[in-house]
Amino acid sequence: MGKFLVKETKTGFHFNLVATNGQVIGSSEVYTTMASLKKGVESVKKCCVGGVQDLTVETPEEVKHPKFEVYTDKAGEFRFRLKARNGEIILGSEGYKAKPSCLNGIESVRKNAPDAEIEMVEK
Repeated sequence: MGKFLVKETKTGFHFNLVATNGQVIGSSEVYTTMASLKKGVESVKKCCVGGVQDLTVETPEEVKHPKFEVYTDKAGEFRFRLKARNGEIILGSEGYKAKPSCLNGIESVRKNAPDAEIEMVEK
């Protein structure tokens, strides 16, 4: 089972969704309060069942929110972002060299997020 590892920053709180093997699957934005971070975690848990929209193809299929979007970054690597029902980005991934690896990352979010516990990380 994965974990949401929470770290305090200078401006608030941030979490990483971490798989059982310790690999970071995705990261959040910085939240100003712990209460808003917890809402963000709950949103990831609820929305990780969404479909996948592949923005790397010429004509992407339209997918309703919540959804994962697969895209390429400026370095040409594949990334995904999880968008909530309101269209806000609630989780973003690292860069992957291959699209299948990026898609595996999405599956890892789906597998690890629903039952993941929140754990504080010491500074």
